[in-house]
Amino acid sequence: MPEPLSAIPVHVVTGFLGSGKSSLIRRLIEQKPADERWAVVINEFGRVGIDQAMFDARDDLMVKGLPGGCLCCQLAVVLQASLVTLLHRHRPDRLFIEPSGLGHPAGLIEVLRGEGLAEALAVQEVIALLDPRRLEDSRAMAHETFRDQLVMADGVALTMTDLATPGQVQAAREWLGSFWPPKRWIREAPHGDLPLSLLREGRAHAEGAEEVTSPAHRAAREGAPGREGLPSPGGEPAPGRPRREEGASLGYATLGWRWHPADRFDLDRLTALLGGLPGEVRVKGVLHSADGWSLYNRAQGAISLSATAWRRDSRLELIAPAGRLPDAKALEATLEACRLAH
Repeated sequence: MPEPLSAIPVHVVTGFLGSGKSSLIRRLIEQKPADERWAVVINEFGRVGIDQAMFDARDDLMVKGLPGGCLCCQLAVVLQASLVTLLHRHRPDRLFIEPSGLGHPAGLIEVLRGEGLAEALAVQEVIALLDPRRLEDSRAMAHETFRDQLVMADGVALTMTDLATPGQVQAAREWLGSFWPPKRWIREAPHGDLPLSLLREGRAHAEGAEEVTSPAHRAAREGAPGREGLPSPGGEPAPGRPRREEGASLGYATLGWRWHPADRFDLDRLTALLGGLPGEVRVKGVLHSADGWSLYNRAQGAISLSATAWRRDSRLELIAPAGRLPDAKALEATLEACRLAH
């Protein structure tokens, strides 16, 4: 009979939309000791689920996607059940949890320290990611969750510093330096580069930090359906007939599609279309084109296109403040014009 699970280190990697959480976790995985088995739980606010396509399948790494809401409120019940199953089935040596960019750490930590998980998990330092350019975005600065993620963090990784000016990076350091209690560490992490040694020191999350609560998230959590009331994922799309998913919560809206893996796109036309969307729209996708499979990412004006091992289907997700997404039917028709004929 296996020994009871006890004190598995769990790292919460939080940060606002487009801050580079998945990239940072992927770089940490590159530093994983060969004799350790890790698990990663990725929560996406959108309903399609794309970030898991960034991680290649391997025996020593379990990646679980939980799209379609926020772990700390709408999906709290699902998270608890999923973690219990994952821990007992895979028995990882270390667990990483990536909440959505709109996720609030307080509710998530409540779940991790709640019944059924408290004995199995040891909540380590909460890491928040900050793109210094966000401090010049008045909408982000006014957003409750953006600020609370940083207030609750034990350490802050400054990402996208290769795209920010030295003045923006210095302003971020000075702003974070005004927080009380002070951050244990503030590190620049361009391209997601953060030393694993920083996490292996085993420092626990500061007691009492979870007292920072969010009325909006609390209300969403109290109004969330039980596990049996959650919508079930849609079936697989047929060739040439994508499945569209839409949702809205916490002041933001999502719009996404899934296409059959045989559907292919003209990559030049599609990237031109996505690049022309309003700058406030966060865009992610895993796309099958005549050039193969690609991971598309657009955040804060920066666009990246990289290879991916994902082959299950093509996916596209847009996230924007409520009322600021393009018309779904019109955009779907334009996307269809980018699809290659079979």
